[in-house]
Amino acid sequence: MNKVLAVSASENWICDRFLEEWNAYNQDLISSDISDCNTVWLIAGWVWNRVPIEILKNKRIILTIHHIVPEKFDKSKKEEFDIRDQFVDCYHVPCNKTRDQISSLTDKPVYVIPFWANQNIWFPINEKEKIREKYKIDKDSYLVGSFQRDTEGSDLISPKLEKGPDLFCDYVEKISREKENVKVLLSGWRRQYVINRLKKSNIEYYYLELPSFSILNELYNSLDLYAVTARHEGGPQAIVECALSRTPIVSTDVGIASSILSKDSIFNDSWQANPDTNVAYDNIQKITIPHGFKKFREMILGDR
Repeated sequence: MNKVLAVSASENWICDRFLEEWNAYNQDLISSDISDCNTVWLIAGWVWNRVPIEILKNKRIILTIHHIVPEKFDKSKKEEFDIRDQFVDCYHVPCNKTRDQISSLTDKPVYVIPFWANQNIWFPINEKEKIREKYKIDKDSYLVGSFQRDTEGSDLISPKLEKGPDLFCDYVEKISREKENVKVLLSGWRRQYVINRLKKSNIEYYYLELPSFSILNELYNSLDLYAVTARHEGGPQAIVECALSRTPIVSTDVGIASSILSKDSIFNDSWQANPDTNVAYDNIQKITIPHGFKKFREMILGDR
């Protein structure tokens, strides 16, 4: 049987959780010894240059690319892509939009497979009032969530534009003019840009920087709305997590949004959208564990 060694970045990021879950549920396919595997799967594609050149040459290499930010894909990034492409046998991407980006750069096969959804971590809790009381959140507020980093690490001031923090703030300011008592719940690293904008707009916010998964699931269940305003995404994982926890969510048309959310839940040109938790919940069931591993296993085994 074709054995695979999956490699992540060990950066306390989502890819590390994907690696843990993959290894836990696919023991029959995995190898912990690089000499004992036929395939190396680079779940965090940017770690390719940490792999010995002999391995890149002699193993089947699958490389995941989550998304490309066109504004940041300069000449040096293109040169790196071309060098790496010599060693890659096939690519994995989580959505059609990333496939279109990659297919314009290489003639190697591209597998479009959204990452699996872990229903054991994300699930509904019908105790919104108790959760808000627990975290000292105004129970009468209209609570909008955003649980991602949004500020460039280089200066902790500039917005990470592909994540759309400027658009998120524009949207929150818009609905705060339409609804009473709008407040924002934040989590994640590097929220400085959004925090500064909310302060300038006099919009009250709550911030839990790095909550555990169990706490984060409770936070989803405390919300009236989650808003994804990204310009470029491979996921985002918030769509999966909101779908599983039945959290009302609206999103720009990025990543997997169009395959999980109702068309009405995707922003139109006027920044109008309506959450539909039933559609999102039904659609996400197709990739819950263990069903969500099936196409990955086919990719590893070389099936088309």
